[in-house]
Amino acid sequence: MEWDYLKTMADSDDRKSILADLMTAYGNDVWNYAFSLTRKRDLADDITQDVFLKAYRGLFTLRKEGSVKMWLLAITRNTAADYRRSAFFRRVTLFESFDYTSSQPSAEETAMDRFSITDIWEKVLRLPPKYREVLILFGHHQMSMKEIASLLGVTEGTVKSRLFQARAKITKMKEGETHEPK
Repeated sequence: MEWDYLKTMADSDDRKSILADLMTAYGNDVWNYAFSLTRKRDLADDITQDVFLKAYRGLFTLRKEGSVKMWLLAITRNTAADYRRSAFFRRVTLFESFDYTSSQPSAEETAMDRFSITDIWEKVLRLPPKYREVLILFGHHQMSMKEIASLLGVTEGTVKSRLFQARAKITKMKEGETHEPK
């Protein structure tokens, strides 16, 4: 999906079709990125919905900078940051930090365990946010160092350093598991 197509559609009477096209083309990428930033499925759902609403409203202000995917991921990052700053998010996070679990897992927990992500994604999600974000943008979203630097507002050298450190931390986690007695 290119910028010219978006500009053409933004000026047409059928703007709803562009929203459907954006969601079809990039919905999974936006949701996955939101989940990687928040590590909460329901919050990723909310952020994804907000991202596409913001994109829909911003069709008249499009600039041809970067790719459409990069534009949507930038909106996702900013929206996730807004959620983290909100009082509701801080309150929910505080309550989720308490251990209310009983000895028996709930049906929801059991169902979620069945759909759990692979071992490597679990390691990636345990990384500190600045390393996790760079690794996901580079590895999963196939963004260049320059695009990541632009999206995050840091230098390319910082991106390279964070990527190197993220990989080293993943390797260390894997090595720690292989040396532990089972």
